[in-house]
Amino acid sequence: MAIITLTTDFGEKDHYAGAIKGAIYSESEDLKIVDISHSVQPFNILEAAYIIQNAYTSFPKGTIHVIGIDSELNPENKHIAVKLDDHYFICANNGIMSMICSEIAADKIVEINIHDKIATNFPVLDVFAKVACHIARGGTLEVIGKVIDHIKPIKNMLPFVNDEKNQIIGNVIYIDNYGNVITNIKQKFFESVQKGREYEISARNYKFTKILKNYSDIVNFDTPIENRNDEGRGLVLFNSSSFLEIAIYKSDNATVGSASTLMGLQMRDTVTVNFIK
Repeated sequence: MAIITLTTDFGEKDHYAGAIKGAIYSESEDLKIVDISHSVQPFNILEAAYIIQNAYTSFPKGTIHVIGIDSELNPENKHIAVKLDDHYFICANNGIMSMICSEIAADKIVEINIHDKIATNFPVLDVFAKVACHIARGGTLEVIGKVIDHIKPIKNMLPFVNDEKNQIIGNVIYIDNYGNVITNIKQKFFESVQKGREYEISARNYKFTKILKNYSDIVNFDTPIENRNDEGRGLVLFNSSSFLEIAIYKSDNATVGSASTLMGLQMRDTVTVNFIK
């Protein structure tokens, strides 16, 4: 049984996500639909790219991923279907796939060209759903599009390293539900530049000289509970997806605050790593 996932910025209030599911089931009831997220910030391509990159690998091979972010068709925003890592992705060619494709080469990319057969101003419903069902039935990508060899990149997707190799300049690419701030600096990349050197991580006026393995590593468990004051303290670690993350221990925007609110960090803000010889 085929699996189709949905990732959109449609939210939960409107009919859009439900209508897409209905359209898919109208084509075929013999499949499963899984919601990854409908809470992507509107038109936030970086956020969508981060979510789909870190979610898709948990699904079985052959899963079809529909990504409905900034999907209106126009001369600069074509639609594509991509086969990559034995998964299928259907989205606009607006940079969403470039984060995944930066690490894994696509097996095939087609520019979808069935729009002349479909009257629509809601392409995720009318085009992406049909393409997903076509793939779920065993159809090939060439039937619904022409093969192309490249996709549009995202700006600030990759961190910058200076010529002296003693500084990484990264950017905030995601802020999670806890207000934790995720950068585009991955652990493997960090270590390839670090080469064992000490470092200082700077985000606005905040500086860190130690990367923890776990959030709770900031706690001294030898200290009696009544004497601890760790909630609200800042920390840095590589998260479960291996991205450098700035966090507040047990963050809560309603009480202790979060890395985003307390440090004033927002999407695309700069985070710098300076290596000390």
